[in-house]
Amino acid sequence: MSHPHPELSAPPKLPKGGLRVIPLGGLGEVGRNMTVFEYDGRLLVVDCGVLFPDDHHPGVDLILPDFAAIRDRLDAIEAIVLTHGHEDHIGATPYLLRERQDIPLVGSQLTLALLNAKLREHRLRQTPFHTVKEGDRISFGPFDLEFVAVNHSIPDALAVAIRTGAGMVLHTGDFKMDQLPLDGRITDLRAFARLGEEGVDLFLTDSTNAEVPGFTTAEKRITPVLEQAFSESKQRIIVACFASHVHRVQQILDTAVKHNRKVAYVGRSMVRNMAIARDLGYLHVPPGVMVEAKELADLAPERQVLISTGSQGEPLSALARIAQRTHNFVHLQEGDTVVLASSLIPGNENAVYRVINGLARLGAHVVHKGNALVHVSGHASAGELLYCYNIVKPRNVLPVHGEVRHMLANGDLAKQTGVENVVYAEDGVVVDLVDGVAKVVGKVECGYVFVDGQSVGDVTESELKDRRILGEEGFVSVIVVVDSVAGKVSAGPEIHARGHAWADSDFEPIKQPIVDAVNRALDEGSTDTYQLQQVIRRTIGRWVSNTHKRRPMIIPVVVEA
Repeated sequence: MSHPHPELSAPPKLPKGGLRVIPLGGLGEVGRNMTVFEYDGRLLVVDCGVLFPDDHHPGVDLILPDFAAIRDRLDAIEAIVLTHGHEDHIGATPYLLRERQDIPLVGSQLTLALLNAKLREHRLRQTPFHTVKEGDRISFGPFDLEFVAVNHSIPDALAVAIRTGAGMVLHTGDFKMDQLPLDGRITDLRAFARLGEEGVDLFLTDSTNAEVPGFTTAEKRITPVLEQAFSESKQRIIVACFASHVHRVQQILDTAVKHNRKVAYVGRSMVRNMAIARDLGYLHVPPGVMVEAKELADLAPERQVLISTGSQGEPLSALARIAQRTHNFVHLQEGDTVVLASSLIPGNENAVYRVINGLARLGAHVVHKGNALVHVSGHASAGELLYCYNIVKPRNVLPVHGEVRHMLANGDLAKQTGVENVVYAEDGVVVDLVDGVAKVVGKVECGYVFVDGQSVGDVTESELKDRRILGEEGFVSVIVVVDSVAGKVSAGPEIHARGHAWADSDFEPIKQPIVDAVNRALDEGSTDTYQLQQVIRRTIGRWVSNTHKRRPMIIPVVVEA
């Protein structure tokens, strides 16, 4: 598996007539998708998304791709192509546009409308939009782009064929092959076949479900499960799903009408996104079904439906606040039904189950993926990927969008269909397509960039490590006063602990050893405050580890008197 190992050096100069592929996110992880293509000194960016933090990233709001590899070449970017409107593909775009506002954005109508709402929040108003649809062909510099309809869990998703002098690249974006989609828009396999006949030199394919055999379940299979939940519920129904899942919301609206229920949205992103989808015609709202969330209280419980954010257990989401009884106007009653109509994103399991347990404790009947078919994936399973490889017949394959195991499984599928050259890469690994052959040629620096409140990129891995230690181990502060004239400890140590059940008196046995260690260091000529702090840290650190089997953060303070 190729990834940023020390043996990979910086890539050489791109040969004339070659195409360079620089993945800055999405390879080796599910999220943060961003790929840069370079040809003839010009750059094209495909997708620019975020990764959502897990328990390993305390205090972090979002994780961005690392723009360092292209920061000194922003003027060379011809356009940013967005395959669809999910956060892991568009969410980091405003942060890149902060560095150059006039980069053209290319995407479908819904994708650009969802992104435009974000740009307004970031006060970015100088960015040109180029709205495209399936079948359209448009050029930016040396990149000739053709767009192909693909089916996904959000409307208006597009694959993109990129023609350059080095050959053709076909990037699927996220896709599946639902043959009976709710909106009737299927993945255009005829276009895939036509491009394959022309000759696809490099095929970048969605790997997320490559380990799943067969075909992804059709979206329509969820409707009977929703019907059953609505039929059996005698009280209020709350359905939580992704704020971008227009198809799922459509199913909920249609089911509510059948059961004579009124519907309200809860959650700012849900309200905003569904308004955009409705205005553009992607969401068909039956007349008379929608009410304001606060108006539901005037209706009998058996006539109420809430569509909420928070299906991933986000602490500040509407559903989490409902489960904690902190929502300002939605108060769960015993016998209410809650449907979590979404998958579990890896890393969110604990947060989701905390919410489920909180809802169950309040007396709700919770329907989730573990006990009902309330979600189907938006990604192609192994059977669908095999079809694509046989139709496209690419010369080279680069699996994208997935963890390492997903990409390896995807590559194995390609090989089974006769693809001879499968290139495996991870974020930062550079792949060149030269004379029709793709291969790894080096690496660029590609780390995580953390968004923490208003701070972007200021939080480092070292600081996150400190946060984890504070959260898991607590801290111990030690204050020692040193007489700089006499060269001896004159007061202290004063020791306090937080995050543990230790009393200050528990540290009596270590106080004299700290005094002795500091005095020895002073006798040996160590007068530097930092050196004395290190002596204190080592002394109490060994004692806490041996006595209490803990490794808290230790904050020594030396005061010179």
